[in-house]
Parts: sequence; C-alpha cells; structure tokens
Amino acid sequence: MIRSALTQATEEMAVALRRSAYSTNVKTRQDFSCAFFDRNLRAVAQAFTQPVHLGSFVRHVPYAIGEYGADKLGPGDMILSNDPYGGGVHLNDIALIGPVHYGGQVIGYTACLAHHVDVGGGAPASVGAFREVFQEGVIIPRVKLVKGGEIVRDIFNLVLAQIRSKRETAGDFRAQIAANRTGAARISEIVDRYGLDEFNRYVDELIEYTARRTAAELQKLPHGEFSAEGFVDNDGFTDDVVKLAVKVTINGSGVRFDTTGSARQRRAPVNSTFAQTYSACAYALRALIDKDLPVNDGFYRYVHVEAPEGTVTNCVHPAPVVGGWETHVRLNDLIFLALSDALPEAVCAGTKAMQCHSGFGGEVEPDPLNPVTGAPGARAEYFCFLETLAGGYGGRHASDGPDAVQTHGQNTENAPIEETESNYPVRITRYELVPDSEGAGRFRGGLGLRRDYQFPQQVTFTVLADRDRAGPHGLFGGETGCKSVYAVIDDDKETVLSSKTTIDLAPGRVISYRTSGGGGYGPPGRRDPERVANDVRDGKVSIERALNVYRVVIDPATLAVDTVKTGQLRGGDAQ
Repeated sequence: MIRSALTQATEEMAVALRRSAYSTNVKTRQDFSCAFFDRNLRAVAQAFTQPVHLGSFVRHVPYAIGEYGADKLGPGDMILSNDPYGGGVHLNDIALIGPVHYGGQVIGYTACLAHHVDVGGGAPASVGAFREVFQEGVIIPRVKLVKGGEIVRDIFNLVLAQIRSKRETAGDFRAQIAANRTGAARISEIVDRYGLDEFNRYVDELIEYTARRTAAELQKLPHGEFSAEGFVDNDGFTDDVVKLAVKVTINGSGVRFDTTGSARQRRAPVNSTFAQTYSACAYALRALIDKDLPVNDGFYRYVHVEAPEGTVTNCVHPAPVVGGWETHVRLNDLIFLALSDALPEAVCAGTKAMQCHSGFGGEVEPDPLNPVTGAPGARAEYFCFLETLAGGYGGRHASDGPDAVQTHGQNTENAPIEETESNYPVRITRYELVPDSEGAGRFRGGLGLRRDYQFPQQVTFTVLADRDRAGPHGLFGGETGCKSVYAVIDDDKETVLSSKTTIDLAPGRVISYRTSGGGGYGPPGRRDPERVANDVRDGKVSIERALNVYRVVIDPATLAVDTVKTGQLRGGDAQ
C-alpha cells in the first residue's frame, strides 16, 4: 500500500505537470519525468513518463542538493538546475527540486525534469551541431527559483531573457512548480495517515525489499562477461564514425557496465554525460528483470558504471552535450547486442536507437484574433517547436518489431498533426509508414516512418539525429533495417542532408524525415509465408521484396501465397 501510494504521488505530479504545461513537447508528448527522494536523497518512487530521465535523476538530484546545501532550503523553496557536468544531461532538460517539510523537518524531496522547447543558444529549439556547451543555451548551476512558495522574479527573468519561446517556457516552468507542490501535498497526506516514524520505516523497508528482489533477479541472469562494439554514424562536423564499446559483467554483486574503448569526446554534439550513460545502463538492466519490481535506490545500488572521463560516454567541460541522448540510446542497442547470445529470448534486434530530433523556429506576427499574442501593442512572437520522431523496433524471439515507435528508454508520444498545425506555422504534408524499410527476418523489424514538414514562412530548421549511414543490426540471420534519410524538397528536387545540420528554409520548402526500420530476427527465408502475405496486403512489404528477400511468391491478383511456387522456391518448405 505504501509503495502504491508513493508511486501514485509521483504519477499525480506527472498529471499536474502535463495539464498545466504550455508546450506541445510537455503537455502532449510528455517529455518529462517526476520523482520522490527521501530525506537521505535516495530515490524512492518515480513516475514512468520517460525512462531515459529516471537513471539520470538518480545522479542529478543528490548532487544538486549536496552542492547547493540542504540547510539553505526552507519550506516552499525550489532550486533549478541543468548543469550537464553536475549530474545533469543536455541543457534542454531542466530539473526543479524542492524539499518536503513536515513538522518542521525535511522528510524528502520532490523533483521533476522537463525538456524545454528552447533554452537559447545557436539555433531555435536549442538543438544543433555546436562545438562547445556555451553555444547550446543557458547553463543553470543550481539557483533558487522559488522561495517560500513565490517565484524569485530576478532569477526567473534572467533565465527567460536567454530563451526564444518565453511564453511557452514560462508556462512550463510554472507547471513544474505545480507538479512539485502536488507531490509535496500528497507525500504529506501519506505521513498524516501513517505517522512520520512509520512512514520512514516503510520507506526504508521498501528500498530493502527492492534490493532483495533485485539480488534474486540477478541470480536468474547468466553470469559472465559480454561485450560489443558499435558506433554513432557521424559527429556532425566530420565523416568519422564515433566508436562505442561496452563490456557487461554480471555476477551476484550486481551488473557492471564498462564503456572503456569508446571514442574520446568530440567538439561536436555527440557527447553523453555520465548521467546519460548511467541512465542507459540502468534501463538495460531494468528491461531484463521482473517488470513488477519497484525502481528505487534498492535497484540502483546494483547498477555499476565505469565510463572513463573525457570520452563520449562521460564527457567533461566544455564538451557540447545536446546530442548526448543520441549516444545514450545507441549504447542501449549495444548492451542488448552484447547479451544476445546469452539471452537470445530476452533481447531484440537493432532498433531506431536515436532520439531523432526535429526542431524549428522563427517569428510570427501578432494574430488579432488571439487574445494573448494579438493584444494591443503586441510585438512579433518567437516560436519554437521540437519533437523526436519514431522508427522501427527490432524483431524479437517470437514476434515482429513494432512499427514507428519510440525505442528503448524513449517514451514520448506522437505530436498530432492537428495540434501541431493549429499552434505553429507548419503543414505536415505526409505522415506515413515507409514500405520495405524493415529489416527482414523470421520476425521482421518494425517499419520506419515518413514525416514531411512544409513552411509557409521562413524558418530555421535543425535535424539532430543519426542512422543515415547504417541501419539497425539484425540478429541470428536477420537482416539490417533500412537507414534513415533527411532531405530538403524544393520543386520536386530532393537534396539529402546530414543527420546533424541546421538550415534556413525559404517559404514553401519541405523537410522530409524517413526514419530507419528495425533489424530482423532470424533468417528471412524462415518467415511464415502467411505473415509475409499479410504484410503485402497491409502495404508494408512489396510483392517484389516478398519474392526476393523472403522467398515467398504472392499472387498479384489475390495477394495470396502461391504455396506451390513458394515451396519450390524454398526447396520444398513453404512454412
């Protein structure tokens, strides 16, 4: 009951944040997370909005409170921070942390982290191929935004002065304040019901209960050392791949993830902070054990990460970090690849494995029909939009990879066309699956998606993604998924772009994203012909691909399997 009550408190924080937010990225796509930490700064409960944030929270909150000083925080106070080298991640992800006071003492901390659509820097939405962190936006080193329940105006104004989308960002900050207040109220209600001593005892026991269950789950995993190497396709400034390496050691004392051998940090947007790397490793372990197990300090104590300083998996100041999530999610793919021989039924083939950011912005003139932006004396307002696009998931031991989804720790929702077009000067002219983009296999990878943006006015657009050089890997005879394509379309002429680029677009031009499909699992020649036929009927796989890759003959008139010809083509095996 206590476990559920604590989790529900953080879930209600998430509801308050989402319903109070202004930006599409927060209120609709849910690019945020909420958590509660106890008086000793141990993670106790987390709302599962964005798993990528959860492991990083464990690093960020204790560091931020320790550096700022817990004794400097009174009732109703909250501090703001996005320091990437102080337990943080990239600058857009800003954490707000506040103590929970009860009976004159601190009994814990509520914290929420939201991806703000803009934090200043060299391009709208604060994503781009930057050379150092100073170009990426405002750096906030643990400052008090809320004092005694009231916003500190000087701090608020100073932060907003660096940001393009002031109205949306101000609204999202207020939504974070509302979330923390909601969480503090719900935690206090739990203490009211059980008493402070019982509350603390239950928190301690919940953490130890989780530790016992995690230790038991580790005994079910194969013990030993497992390794893999891979790469991020390019760094945004050179054509050199960015090497990633991971060694996973599983034993009774926990799981150790070692990224020694990964590339040195680059003056380019591909560097992951230690918190991002830790988050990738924590997610990987969580995905391999009982899904009912709580996620708190009792779980995290079994996650051990070695990431050498100065590498792309643990960068140091002043390395740019805006694309660190691209590296983070690719590391997830590598961890599961390393474990594939030992846990073939528990892992998937290669996935989209990139955040795949789409960011744009510009100025719009006041709208006389809008009571906010069209008020008397209103000036042109700067708008910013950001989303991350979905792609194919990898095939699994007994099922196909889902089509066009976020992968691994990503859990952001779709930005609906209707909402996007209603709030921003853009038209989504195509939004569809990409046929034949799957990695073929006994169980195929998921399809990538296509999303085309057309702008009636001049905007600055940034692609911050990957997978334009190589598609997601297959497993056990499965084939590689298709690679991604990013292009500008102008009068039917298509110009392919780098996966990390910023471009000014004249009115009428189109930016097209075609994301990668997931890798296949098992040999394509062993795929059930009826599954192939279903894919053909659904428009996901062409008749030609069915023949040439899966060795399945489809009758063009009926779109049914020609079992005789398929059996002949497969050497008598049509199954």
